[in-house]
Amino acid sequence: MKQRLITAGVLLALLAVVVWQIYTPLFIIVIAFLSAVASNEIMKCAKVSNKFIVIFGTAVGAIIPFTSSDSIMSPWISEEKWGSFISTVPSLAFIFLIIIAFFLAMIFDYEHTKFEDVAISIVASIAVPYGFSMFAMLRDMYGYRAQLGVYLIFYGLIAALGTDTGAQLGGMAFGKHKMAPHISPKKTKEGALCGICTSFVLNIFAMLLFNKLAYSPLNKNLVTTLLIAEPFVAFLSMMGDLSASVLKRNFDVKDFGKIFPGHGGVMDRFDSSLFSIPLTYCVVEIFNNAVR
Repeated sequence: MKQRLITAGVLLALLAVVVWQIYTPLFIIVIAFLSAVASNEIMKCAKVSNKFIVIFGTAVGAIIPFTSSDSIMSPWISEEKWGSFISTVPSLAFIFLIIIAFFLAMIFDYEHTKFEDVAISIVASIAVPYGFSMFAMLRDMYGYRAQLGVYLIFYGLIAALGTDTGAQLGGMAFGKHKMAPHISPKKTKEGALCGICTSFVLNIFAMLLFNKLAYSPLNKNLVTTLLIAEPFVAFLSMMGDLSASVLKRNFDVKDFGKIFPGHGGVMDRFDSSLFSIPLTYCVVEIFNNAVR
């Protein structure tokens, strides 16, 4: 318990620094680091033995977040210059080249590299990093230095963390019916409901606080959209947690990694957020298209 509390304190301090520097490249550097570690954790848990695939996949995991936004390197590099640089190779072509590299690595080491290794590495080094990239995409969704973008990041995080905390406490207090006994025996239906309600209440409080302090408050239509979507975002965050549990069972490991003593790896801490943040982005993007 002492170790978990110390690690939690360090993580909160890191979060404070990231929030303080959220409009500098330090933000994307931290996101890229977490993305690379998460990619590496999945490949190592899957026992991918091809060193090139592991190293290349980890590097790709670090690179992808830097392509998320034209203004992601501001103020170090101007939006025009960085946007021109990352558009040199179209996104689809970039992904296709990465996949080809993985298959070439399988061909040159076919005796020890299976298709399953390639498939897992593609998910780990492309899908997961794009999930982390959504943090940056949300930040810059309404323009560089827009308060609303930062709020949306916290909206997705609150949905994930609030659901997880509420589900744990609610399950301890009221849990009777198992939700997924073969995947995560401790999770209950009552706890899940408590988790969704907790995240909903916390996000209402966050909305009220934001509208009171922000120079550009949320409009009523966006508030209505976010409130309607919140239970779905919270529910999907639970599915992210369960998905990670399924992977760990398939890989026969307790935790994805050990980078956070007492808490596991990056994937253990961000599994829920990698589902809630992308859904938040999709909801707001659909809303923006609807009101244009």
